[in-house]
Amino acid sequence: MDQETLHITIIGQSKQMNWFLLIIAGLFEVAFAACLGKAKEATGAEATYWYLGFLLCLGISMFLLVKVTRELPIGTAYAVWTGIGAVGTVLVGIFVFKEPATFWRMFFITTLIGSIIGLKFVSN
Repeated sequence: MDQETLHITIIGQSKQMNWFLLIIAGLFEVAFAACLGKAKEATGAEATYWYLGFLLCLGISMFLLVKVTRELPIGTAYAVWTGIGAVGTVLVGIFVFKEPATFWRMFFITTLIGSIIGLKFVSN
């Protein structure tokens, strides 16, 4: 393998790793939103633990987002990050907090998922 091919291979692997880290950052965004929801329901020390979980997840999510935006376009990375957070938070709301799963709610979540996937495919 010549040096140029090796360089292109490393760049491709680096980009894949950044996309993977972006997904993880989005999942930590979902986690910090879920912690807020649980803290709202809790009292005393339990609420404090949920708020600490919120801060931990927030810090990890932001750290990973900053890391991936060094390589991925900021507009795409931020949109995907918030999209993962929005979709995940709605699903946590439905399954954990018993929020309604109406037709229109699910319709727009589905279109958001399609948009996130589309951004991934059109970004270099």
